Amino acid sequence: MHGQHARPTGKLFGPTPAAQAPPPGHGGAGHSRRRRISGRFHRRILAYRAVEFLSAHIPEASGPGEECLLLVHVRQVVGQVHYRICRDCARGVITEVIIDQRFRDAGLGTRALSHLRSRHPRTAWRSTATRRTARDLLRLMRIPTIISDPSCVHTRQPLLDPTPATS
Repeated sequence: MHGQHARPTGKLFGPTPAAQAPPPGHGGAGHSRRRRISGRFHRRILAYRAVEFLSAHIPEASGPGEECLLLVHVRQVVGQVHYRICRDCARGVITEVIIDQRFRDAGLGTRALSHLRSRHPRTAWRSTATRRTARDLLRLMRIPTIISDPSCVHTRQPLLDPTPATS
């Protein structure tokens, strides 16, 4: 054991602590564990390495111009970001953010919204998401949440006006 060369071995100081065996099932030092990475840190690594982003256009039944960013982990959808965008106005509205429970605290939502911003760099984003988890994420990413959803004149679909309406 490390440091035993400096300890006295005579009867004057009593028995040496090195003579005691470690408790059963404990292999020595606590830092020598060789287990898999687990928990929150493991989910964060998965969120940054193993999750892919796929874009999908939602059919006209849900509304014109509705798009979805799918978050896929090993052929399983673990999250979705629904949004509408008008390239002429350079405005976008995030309508819904859904992330699987196990990936909520892993930074996946932040990564997804950052990916969306990088795909549409000159777009002013707003949100109409109403779920608490989505509102917290959007507040963290500094995307304003609004209640009303005025129409865009270019696509005849509801999009957010970046200037607040005054009456």
